[in-house]
Amino acid sequence: MFDRHARRLIDPPLNRLGRAMAARGWTANGVSLLGLALGLIAAVCVALGAPTLALVPLLASRMADGLDGAVARATVRTDFGGYLDIACDFAFYAVIPLSFVFLDADNGLAAAFVLASFYVNGTSFLGYAVLAEKRGLSTQAQGVKSLYYSNGLLEGTETIVYFILLCLFPMAFAPLSWVFGGLCFLTATLRIHGASKLFT
Repeated sequence: MFDRHARRLIDPPLNRLGRAMAARGWTANGVSLLGLALGLIAAVCVALGAPTLALVPLLASRMADGLDGAVARATVRTDFGGYLDIACDFAFYAVIPLSFVFLDADNGLAAAFVLASFYVNGTSFLGYAVLAEKRGLSTQAQGVKSLYYSNGLLEGTETIVYFILLCLFPMAFAPLSWVFGGLCFLTATLRIHGASKLFT
């Protein structure tokens, strides 16, 4: 919901930094993999009982997620780069809730619920992107992307806020996840409804 507004603020500095990194030999794929590695480090920090410490690699991971596209725009954009970016994102979104189960097994049911909501929401998102590509539809509302990014009630910005809240208030994992998972299911439902109107 807030991604398009956030992009207006973060894209200009990210693009400047991306050009500087590209000039020093960084590749977009390398930055995507770095972002995933940082996300895995954040998950390990949570699992080992240091969720507050996990904020540092978690936020650095999301910075890298924004920078890979900036580096690609400064060098060359490839279909595989877009594919790798989304694959790394989905892996990151999976390991953070899972890490809270390692932190406290009592979080298992809420984590299963939120991960199921991610699965359903991700399917609605990627399926929408495939059909949009098939019909030659495009949008830059979420910035310049390799895939068609349909907007939704919950997007990347809201997910990052959710993860930050989990790290700051790990004892509230269950209520936060039940609410966020419910909103993810609602987002998927609204996207499917929109697809039923557009892809007829």
